[in-house]
Amino acid sequence: MILLTPLDLSLAAGLVILLAFVSWRMKINLQRQLLFSAFRMTLQLILLGLVLKILFDLSNPILIGGMALIMLFVGGREVFARQQKRFRGIWGFGIGTLSMFLSSFTVTAFTLLVVIQNQPWFAPQYAIPLLGMILGNTMNGISVGMDRFSQSVWDQREIIEQQLLLGYNSDDSISSIRRESTRSGLIPIVNSMATAGIVNLPGMMTGQILSGTSPFEAVKYQILIMFLIASGTGFGIMAALWIASKRLFDDRDRLRLDRLTG
Repeated sequence: MILLTPLDLSLAAGLVILLAFVSWRMKINLQRQLLFSAFRMTLQLILLGLVLKILFDLSNPILIGGMALIMLFVGGREVFARQQKRFRGIWGFGIGTLSMFLSSFTVTAFTLLVVIQNQPWFAPQYAIPLLGMILGNTMNGISVGMDRFSQSVWDQREIIEQQLLLGYNSDDSISSIRRESTRSGLIPIVNSMATAGIVNLPGMMTGQILSGTSPFEAVKYQILIMFLIASGTGFGIMAALWIASKRLFDDRDRLRLDRLTG
């Protein structure tokens, strides 16, 4: 494996700085966000590397569980922040967080206990990267699905209320919106699977190959990861939208838009 030096990383960072300069000259006005995101990403990954080194050395299940919960809560906060129409109160944060927990943690546990069967099953070199990849993609899918769902309900509120007046129950009146929102959330991972190996080489596979792993072994791991991401994302979106649709109606099947912001 070829080790990267600070100079190597600085040369790559120079390309991002050049992009920010071009953005400023062309008045795209994304240079600040671009540089801030690059700085934040670098700082977060450096800190993550230090934390993972400690976790790998100690292999303490309590510390690993704490790290997993931090990842979950940060992901839940990002789901909440990316929505234009959000649920009020704890529900705005809780729906995404609970859905990610139910899907991502279940899929990760299944993989560690049944598929990989490493000893101990919570070994951080397997558990944390797997959970991180599944959780990150599930977070993106839920964010897209929830944003589409809440905005569609708001835009079509009169249609939903008319259907309720005609005798539709809450589930029937909102089922088409839930289906389209699920579809929107799943499109990115479906596209990723359809183009993997043809249009792009996925990141994990590329990293393994660059580190000296056999290409065929890297391919097998990447196939596993794509299956896990797709299932975790799909189940997470479905869970989030099911909870959200129940939250939007009261026990008398009345639409409660006052539970959304805006």
